Amino acid sequence: MSSSSEQSHPAEIKYDRGTGARVPPGQRPLRPLEWAVLTHLAIFVVGTTWAFGGAAEWLRPILAWWGSLGLVLTLTAVQDRTAWRDGWMKPLVWLAPLAAFNALVFISLLHPSLREVKFDTEILLSKAEGSPWIPSSTRIGDALPGLWLFDAIWISCFNLALVVRQRRAIRGLLIIVASNTLALAIFGTVQKLAHADGLFFNAVPSPQKYFFSTFVYHNHWGAFTILITAVCLALAWHYARRHQSRDVYHSPVFGGLVVVLLLAATVPLSGSRSSTLLTALLLGGAFAHWIVRLLRKRRRFKESVALPITGALVAVGLGLAGVAYVARDTIEVRVALTRAQVGDMRAAGSVGSRIALYHDTWTMAAARPLFGWGMGSYPQVFRFFNTQYAPDIKTTRFYRDAHSDWLQSLAEHGFVGTALLALCGVVPLLRLRRRHLVSPVPTYLLAGCALVLLYAWVEFPFGNVAVVLVWWLSFFCAVHYARLYDREAAAPVKSVSASG
Repeated sequence: MSSSSEQSHPAEIKYDRGTGARVPPGQRPLRPLEWAVLTHLAIFVVGTTWAFGGAAEWLRPILAWWGSLGLVLTLTAVQDRTAWRDGWMKPLVWLAPLAAFNALVFISLLHPSLREVKFDTEILLSKAEGSPWIPSSTRIGDALPGLWLFDAIWISCFNLALVVRQRRAIRGLLIIVASNTLALAIFGTVQKLAHADGLFFNAVPSPQKYFFSTFVYHNHWGAFTILITAVCLALAWHYARRHQSRDVYHSPVFGGLVVVLLLAATVPLSGSRSSTLLTALLLGGAFAHWIVRLLRKRRRFKESVALPITGALVAVGLGLAGVAYVARDTIEVRVALTRAQVGDMRAAGSVGSRIALYHDTWTMAAARPLFGWGMGSYPQVFRFFNTQYAPDIKTTRFYRDAHSDWLQSLAEHGFVGTALLALCGVVPLLRLRRRHLVSPVPTYLLAGCALVLLYAWVEFPFGNVAVVLVWWLSFFCAVHYARLYDREAAAPVKSVSASG
């Protein structure tokens, strides 16, 4: 055996009979810990999506317990001395913002922002006297369950960067997630066309009129579908580059595009107007990307672009016509509702209840700007700042969510806590460089994440467990995929003699 091969780790060397050639790192069998991380995440995603998207309160502790197994996998990974030596443990520094956010939440538990007042047989809540410049919270029961679930999700997805060594393993996980979403989309479409008034074909009553598939709120389904559509586009572009010599109809690309079309069709079918616009933006960007690459390729070979572009436009037109036909009833209802809302705003001379909600939420955030009112405090505290009244009833409207995740984060965590949450994503992103965005997989995954972050300004997609889980899954898949690209590109090709 040559001296160069002796420096390789035994787990990375495999000998073919008679040749002694080493299997490249990207093609070796997965280690048991890698299988454990991938299986854990796959079950997490599939279970959460079919369990009402995690919307049922009684299911959240179960999901948190399952996600907490990710911490066990993390502790197992950090005991690998070889991984420390080879630099695989560098992502542990990404835990710093998460640890700081957890510390802030625990400190806030020491300073309640509300106090309980007993009135006859009832317990009422009132604002407690105290400095608005120190971390505070409402009740332990409001803060800790949400923190537990968020940590469980974050750690479980973070394990991808800590443990997985191959890009093909990440693609395999994404294929499982996309296949599960396709099943959800078909189930939801059939349920919608059957005019079911409840979830699981009326087996479970829905608290929302506009639900889709297993998701209680159609806008949550829309945000979830945006993320998975980005996943499908990433995989389609990857396999398109791998199968350029084959006919597109005999490659995974065609199947991927069909899945994209089916998923995109469910968004207007669900009745989500805002998600439909964002899905159109994502698909429009992907179409423009394809046009640019096609023009470059055709110009290089001095070929006409008229025929493929015409064919693509005809296909897009037929697809839009099909979606409009299937979702025509839902689209008509939502268009009528939009017109009615605009008419009501004009008659009342106001900009609507949503803007008033945002204004009141900002007032709540401004009362405690640094650290907010505490994690999970919004439903309890907002009633002190709510200025809206129900029509014809002398009672205020009740809001559980601010319909803006960014504003709600400022109200609950303040600028400091919101900045720490943002750093949980920004710190891993510092690893990326422009060359990483050449690959379509991290580019499209991050594009999906960015669109949902944009959506969070005017809705609360992160109020859904499944959306939070798939967002962080897509995010860490994107960042780590680029990281693995660098490692595989820099890995030397070694071989050993047959005689040894």
